[in-house]
Amino acid sequence: MGDRRIPEATVARLPLYLQVLVEASEVGTSTLSSDELAQGSGLNSAKVRKDLSFLGTYGTRGVGYAVPELTTEISQVLGLVDDRSVVIVGVGNLGSALASYDGFDRRGFRVVALLDAEPDRIGTRVGRHEVEPASELGAIVRERGVTFAVIAVPAASAQAVADEAIEAGVTALLNFAPTHLTVPDHVTCRTVDLSTELQILSFYEQINEPRSAAG
Repeated sequence: MGDRRIPEATVARLPLYLQVLVEASEVGTSTLSSDELAQGSGLNSAKVRKDLSFLGTYGTRGVGYAVPELTTEISQVLGLVDDRSVVIVGVGNLGSALASYDGFDRRGFRVVALLDAEPDRIGTRVGRHEVEPASELGAIVRERGVTFAVIAVPAASAQAVADEAIEAGVTALLNFAPTHLTVPDHVTCRTVDLSTELQILSFYEQINEPRSAAG
């Protein structure tokens, strides 16, 4: 990679390409054209070619991109060559769904712990993991080499959870709590607010609804 800078918009699309490549590999496909990558990711082929050119990857004219090589290239850019250890804090409905998702392992993330503050959830099993006390967050982060934390707790608790995780060594947060988290500059935080996304969808739906005739 060297000092080559990849635009943020391109970085945001790389996981889409990786998803297409992983699915292609699973069915034994060895090459994909830019058109096939575009179709699978919902983009156009010109954008795909431009994005991949930032990686120094241009494919072979008339053949396309080698699936194994491009998968490795994108995985390296995204820092997914080695599995990243993840802890999920909050094992309510959303946290349980995330914990049961089998796509993490296939995409370079290894869930090493599920934590919750509710006594009746501690000791229960969700997927392959037994729920541990949220009070052990700091110790688990340090002992298990966790760098990623998924926060699926109520908004009122999210900042305290983030602070404790960061103090213990977490440098990346995926926040599902409907609140803004304040983090230091060396920590990356992305918030997924499901209610906000639904409200945005509602906006687009209502402007596309056919208007009834007046009177």
